[in-house]
Amino acid sequence: MSRLQGKIAVITGGSSGIGLATARRFVEEGAYVYITGRRQSELDKAVKLIGRHVAAVQGDVQSLDDLDRIYAKVAKEKGKIDILVASSGFVEHQKLGEITTSHFDKTFGINARGLLFTVQKALPLIRDGGSIVLISSIAAFKGLPAHSTYSASKAAVRPPLNRIGRPEELAAAVLFLASEDSSYVAGADLVVDGGPERALRRFSPPV
Repeated sequence: MSRLQGKIAVITGGSSGIGLATARRFVEEGAYVYITGRRQSELDKAVKLIGRHVAAVQGDVQSLDDLDRIYAKVAKEKGKIDILVASSGFVEHQKLGEITTSHFDKTFGINARGLLFTVQKALPLIRDGGSIVLISSIAAFKGLPAHSTYSASKAAVRPPLNRIGRPEELAAAVLFLASEDSSYVAGADLVVDGGPERALRRFSPPV
């Protein structure tokens, strides 16, 4: 059976990049997916590419009115959300000495503020046991030239769960690392701790 059969997913930033790839995979696994993005033309292309079990809702995560409209549509049509993937992101390269207020406000407006309200406004629709996935970046942990604001906005994404993990939750992470789903994961820490504490690492054999 498909792993997401019958699930309802919302993916912000679902018209390109990680969001689009996630939407396509979710549909393959049996989910019905709502994708959002700022550009209708890109959303239309994504819907055509995905082909089925997908709906596009134009909106900007910086706009609370847009978020309300997006979730109102989901509530009317499906009544619930099983999976929320906050994938909207913005990066603009500016060196530390050249950062402008407009650059800072837009970066944090999408990557931090927009993400927070994306999650907050979805909460009434999230089914018990549902999943909320926040897409961050290695830039949150690694210094990159001209990425100061972006790195800071992505570092703001990481939450804690404030509870002890269950053995089954660690086993699920081990299964992921042992499966083909982790084929592009190598030499990286997969932190499975509800916030801070425990990490698993997958190693690939030398080529």
